[in-house]
Amino acid sequence: MKVRTPGVLARRAAAAAVGGVLAVSAAMIGAGTAGADTGGAGTATAGKELVVLGDSFTANALDLLPDEKRCMQSLTSWPAQLSTLMGINGTDQVANPSCPGASIDSGPGYTLSMEALLASKAGSFGPSTKLVTLQFGLNDRWGSSESSLWNAMQQCVFDLTDGCDPQHADQARPIDSHGISGAAYAARIRSTVTYIRYYAPNARIVLVGYPELVPAGQETVCLDFFGVAPFVQPRGRSISETLDRIDRAQREAAQQLQLEFLDARALTTGHGLCTADPWVNGVFDPTVNIEGLPFHPSPTGDSVVANALYERYVR
Repeated sequence: MKVRTPGVLARRAAAAAVGGVLAVSAAMIGAGTAGADTGGAGTATAGKELVVLGDSFTANALDLLPDEKRCMQSLTSWPAQLSTLMGINGTDQVANPSCPGASIDSGPGYTLSMEALLASKAGSFGPSTKLVTLQFGLNDRWGSSESSLWNAMQQCVFDLTDGCDPQHADQARPIDSHGISGAAYAARIRSTVTYIRYYAPNARIVLVGYPELVPAGQETVCLDFFGVAPFVQPRGRSISETLDRIDRAQREAAQQLQLEFLDARALTTGHGLCTADPWVNGVFDPTVNIEGLPFHPSPTGDSVVANALYERYVR
């Protein structure tokens, strides 16, 4: 009779646990779990060099045909620029199921575990995987909030009567930022991180932060329209507070789970909305990126993130 060491048993138990998480995700997106190739036990895959999981700040493209259930990615997004720096753009060494609207686990779109499942079924995780990136959080519901930050912004940024003051959180417009913490963030991503770490043991797993939209603690939120007409919401403190808390939660979660953290906010400080040299898009702003998603990185902002990831974790 073969004797299995405690270490082997522990690894198999961990694999079974996180495999179960992805199996549930498979059912949620209509994939059969029986016999599914999740890149786990019984599957010998080398893996892909780069695996990218994230939301619209990763994909940086808007799907104009959502009924076709496609996840669009910009040709100038930081994953595209990073894979070019790595010399693997357009090859089978890149897995990028990042999707606008994706969340850690809030839905209704793709979640972290769903994206990990899609990558896993494509044989993306293995001993040859060099880098796995995660960028999530702004599309999630936190604490008692019934809305994500982006949904709240749609309701309050242009409301000059009540704005985005924290005292209006009970109206489910500004998000309940007090529910955002490093412990909560870590708990929500832990299972998928464990899965990735098990099946891609040599990969560096990097939690990518969000770029600066507004300076920390700022009371106002500004957005450029057409490059000539900035709109200023004077009551924007709940937006800046939420961005501050998400930034802090990401770095704390990375520390708790022993992940790398790319501080994109520090890298883009001074280049937020309505600055002299913005690296995030306004609304149809030809001076930055007329086709870019509002509040999202410009090609320059994405280049800064791509180069930082390459220099720190790949080169």
